Amino acid sequence: MGTAQLITLVILAAIALYAILLYNGLVTLKHNVGRAWSNIDVLLKQRHDELPKLVETCKQYMQFEQQTLEKVMQARAAVFSAQTAHNVPALSAAEGALRGSLGNLFAVVEAYPELKASDTFKTLQARISGLENAIADRREFYNDSVNINNVRIEQFPDVVIARLFSFKPFDLLKFEASETADVNIKTLFS
Repeated sequence: MGTAQLITLVILAAIALYAILLYNGLVTLKHNVGRAWSNIDVLLKQRHDELPKLVETCKQYMQFEQQTLEKVMQARAAVFSAQTAHNVPALSAAEGALRGSLGNLFAVVEAYPELKASDTFKTLQARISGLENAIADRREFYNDSVNINNVRIEQFPDVVIARLFSFKPFDLLKFEASETADVNIKTLFS
C-alpha cells in the first residue's frame, strides 16, 4: 500500500468518523427533546388528576359559581386532548385557557372565606400552584432543547446528516399573549 492510498484511507476514515459523531449528536438532541417533553407530560398528568379534586372541593362551597368551575373542567379537557395528541401548538393555546380559568377560579374563591380556610382547598391550591411552577420550568427546558435541536439541524455540516436521515424540527411550546401580558386585577374582581 502506497503513501497516497494510506493518506486517502485515513482521510476517508476521518470523514466517516466525523459523520458518525454528527449523527450521534443529532440523535442525542432528538432524544433530549423527547425527554424534556416527557417531563412536561408527567406534570400535566399530575395536574390533570388534581383539578377534579379542586373543582369538587369548590363545589361544596360555591353553589352559584358553576360557570367558573365548568370553564376549568373544559380547559382541563382541552389540555388533555392536546397533550394526548402531542399537538404542541394546541397545547399552548389550551394551557393559556386553563391558566386563565384557574386564575378566575382563585379570584372567585376570595368571596368564599370558608372555602379559603379549608385545609383541603389550601393543600390542593398549593399543589396545583407548585405543579404550575414546575410546568413553567419544564417548558423552558423543553423549549431550550427544541431550540438547540432546530438550530443544529439547520447548521452546516449537520444539515447534511439531518436531511440524509430525515431529522425534523420540533415545535416550541409558546406562551400565549395572555400569559405574557400584565394582569388586569380589576377584571378579576368585577
